[in-house]
Amino acid sequence: MSSGKERFEQIFETFAARASHATGSFWAFALAGLAVVLWAATGPLFNFSETWQLVINTGTTIVTFLMVFLIQHAANKDTRAMQLKLNELIAATVGGSNRLIDVEELTDRELQHLFRRFQHLARTAEKLEPGAVTSVEQEMEEMEPKHRKGDPDE
Repeated sequence: MSSGKERFEQIFETFAARASHATGSFWAFALAGLAVVLWAATGPLFNFSETWQLVINTGTTIVTFLMVFLIQHAANKDTRAMQLKLNELIAATVGGSNRLIDVEELTDRELQHLFRRFQHLARTAEKLEPGAVTSVEQEMEEMEPKHRKGDPDE
């Protein structure tokens, strides 16, 4: 049986998926556009008052505030799914470096260093004779982040 927290998370997941799908549709955009047009059309009726302006400002602020969380939730989910797919490709590729499977856990500094190492690897590969192989593993061994001490590949 699921706990209250798990149930709440399941309800949020369902709501977030439906809301994300709905707000990304043509109809949501059309409805938002229509709301702005109707608001603008009522301007003369309310003498373009501060209250009239406050209505649209408050409405858009609330919607934006809530949408930030929905968008971030969707982005996190998409990123996790993409990482899993890429991890599967790395794991299934002969000669692929399994050390890259959790590369997203590196610090920004470590990622920048690794990026520079791969740029170096690309430049080195351009200079080699056709058919010669240079290894991602060789580049990774020179980096060896401290937090990977328990890595079975070491």
